[in-house]
Amino acid sequence: MSAITHLKNRQCRLASRPVGLPTPANWRFTEEAVAEPAAGGVLVKTLYLSLDPAMRGWMNEGKSYIAPVEINAVMRAGGVGRVIASNNPAFAVGDYVNAGLDVQEYCLISQENIKRSGMFKIDASLGLTTWTNVLGMPGMTGFFGLTEVGLPKAGETVVVSGAAGAVGQTVGQIAKLRGCRVVGIAGGKAKCDWVVSELGFDACIDYKNADVRAGLKEHCPKGVDIYFDNVGGEILDMVLAKITRGARIIICGAISQYNNTTPVKGPANYLSLLVNRARMEGIVVFDYADRYHLAINEMAGYLKAGTMKSKEDVVQGIENFPEALLKLFNGENFGKLVLQITSE
Repeated sequence: MSAITHLKNRQCRLASRPVGLPTPANWRFTEEAVAEPAAGGVLVKTLYLSLDPAMRGWMNEGKSYIAPVEINAVMRAGGVGRVIASNNPAFAVGDYVNAGLDVQEYCLISQENIKRSGMFKIDASLGLTTWTNVLGMPGMTGFFGLTEVGLPKAGETVVVSGAAGAVGQTVGQIAKLRGCRVVGIAGGKAKCDWVVSELGFDACIDYKNADVRAGLKEHCPKGVDIYFDNVGGEILDMVLAKITRGARIIICGAISQYNNTTPVKGPANYLSLLVNRARMEGIVVFDYADRYHLAINEMAGYLKAGTMKSKEDVVQGIENFPEALLKLFNGENFGKLVLQITSE
């Protein structure tokens, strides 16, 4: 009998749909035997999972850019793992891969689901957690959102909220590499100091301890040409009041609104788009899946050259998933939030 059949797979399942912030009652932990992969399939041991604000939206029932997680299904998550059994010639035992692995210790991926899961081999020498961040879905979101929707030009002023988070850190660094002036918005002095001193932002506004309107006036004296919005709410309105003619606003997320028990608050200053002939457009990273490799190659080069950095905040243990996820919504994470599921 194979050693694999003696393995047990711990999983975290969505027990009920949250109202407001998720609670422990919304989750259920289960355990099941691990099976051998069928012809064309692979078995992956999950090492690290990416925890993202988008996960909150996936728990809701209703139409969106992706189907909701079904009740009693293993919670959706992307991550990095190592192939421990393979019946597919494209993947060998020992290969490190990036894929939709979900919140579980092992992921059995059939031949039919390999493409659907987005699985591809990765270069572990660049750092496994980096593949959940700059080289993972958040990095792809930031890269394509800025370059394809924002269309930055050298000398323009780019403002990014959630600047110390996963998407924000990539956006700011790419904008600087494109010759832009970059102003971040983040919560707390430590985060603001980090994005300026380590990532090279020109300035950062501490929304927890400073007046954001005053900060925008000080650091964006000529106005905001591009705004990469990760938070929505009042900060979006404040930036809309400062946009230039022809500005581009990239709507990536609205973390300030995700746990509302009342309808989402839209922008009150939307007429600024009319006055300034500006454009507001959403970014869904999956639309660019066929070009991920181009962004990965470019940013891997920056990482190797030391002109780009990737910071992760790692929490250990699948049992800590419910509590770790909440760090996203209270601003506790410093850098990309990652859950370490198992060790090598």
